[in-house]
Amino acid sequence: MNTQIAARSATTAAIVVCTPLDFGHLAMTIHRLRPLGEAQAQVSNCTTTGLRTQLAPPATRHYPHLHMNQDLWTSVDRFLTDTLIHPDQALDEAMRANRDAGLPAIDVAPNQGKLLHLVARIHKAKRILEVGTLGGYSTIWLARALPPDGKLVTLELNPTHAQVAAANINRAGLSSLVDIRVGPALESLASLHEEHAFPFDLIFLDADKPNNPVYLEWAIKLSRPGTVIIGDNVIRDGAILDPNSTDPVVSGTRTFVERLGTHPRLDATALQTVGSRGYDGFAIAIVNE
Repeated sequence: MNTQIAARSATTAAIVVCTPLDFGHLAMTIHRLRPLGEAQAQVSNCTTTGLRTQLAPPATRHYPHLHMNQDLWTSVDRFLTDTLIHPDQALDEAMRANRDAGLPAIDVAPNQGKLLHLVARIHKAKRILEVGTLGGYSTIWLARALPPDGKLVTLELNPTHAQVAAANINRAGLSSLVDIRVGPALESLASLHEEHAFPFDLIFLDADKPNNPVYLEWAIKLSRPGTVIIGDNVIRDGAILDPNSTDPVVSGTRTFVERLGTHPRLDATALQTVGSRGYDGFAIAIVNE
């Protein structure tokens, strides 16, 4: 079956039809919605592999003043956040503290944080493991889903990040529920296993992506039947389509997704997302018996 990819400009679009064997290479070259001329130039390099192009008019939109790009995604995210997520001083102060401390702006978006919170509540999680604390923004969302006797263990490599996170979590009144462990996550995960500090009901993986396949193995070891495992940033602007990528972030993410699909103890799916954080996605799995 042929696959179509559209590379749109403001006035027209190039529709590229390729065989599945060409799909990964092509997506890597035009998935960022390049201008038509640039897309055509790139596609012309692939003509020997059986690709063909044709011109098509731009898609009709209900709101023609908004193009299907980052501006639109951010606007929709802002509407969803303003409509569904109430003002929250602790979360706002956490984001401000993260910016003031110079932490990278890679926290989950507010609506994504709320999704994590709701999943934890729906699952009635009492023990949560988070791999990748950063400034504690997602930690706060998850910890708020815990009952009074619950516990969240969060792992952070960078001591400065952990210090900022501890202050944010304390300001949110959640210090009694959260255990921040500083150091390489693989060492912390091994320690948790040695301490028999498991099983966890929900595990959120959002740290360095090259190690995600190994984090997944540890997550399974620290789980029970019914544990939910969530992995963030699994689409990478579509870069996971390239099986030959030499980028360790991409190859680690692709391997992570593949292992979710092949591991006999997991039942998983993944979704693409667009929003204020760009084009990415997340994976979710449940641990079987």
